[in-house]
Amino acid sequence: MTEAIFPQVRIVPARLLKPETVERVMNRICESVPVRRVVLNGPRLPPTVPEGPARGQPNPHELRRTITIMDKPLELQVQVGFILLELESRDSIPQLRQICDDAFAAFGYQLQEGRFMKTQMTVSDYAKYGIVEDERILGVIDPRSKQCPIILQGTR
Repeated sequence: MTEAIFPQVRIVPARLLKPETVERVMNRICESVPVRRVVLNGPRLPPTVPEGPARGQPNPHELRRTITIMDKPLELQVQVGFILLELESRDSIPQLRQICDDAFAAFGYQLQEGRFMKTQMTVSDYAKYGIVEDERILGVIDPRSKQCPIILQGTR
């Protein structure tokens, strides 16, 4: 893959996050920092029991909720363990670090810079999905998924 001009950051809290914390942190980040793409990742919270004697039964889980980020509802399907961000510029990393210092003061976190999302289609992607018109979704979602990505329109 070629080197993209947009820096990528991974925020790894020391604990899995509750939906309220995710909502608060993401709203602060989206308001303050110019972000291109976001991935919330962690252990899956399935809507039905995937295996065992109760297979197929509803799986009520208190952490599977709908949160609101920039006035857009988002149903959390995972318990957030880390946040991947692709930023517009490297200049906003100190501001992002300050937001994380405030949000995760009780239990700590790591902020890592590097390559965490695809920036170009691979041969496997082309064979699996075909041509993808919008490159912003590469490495973020499955283009054949029945759910479309949520687009948060900033004020900038």
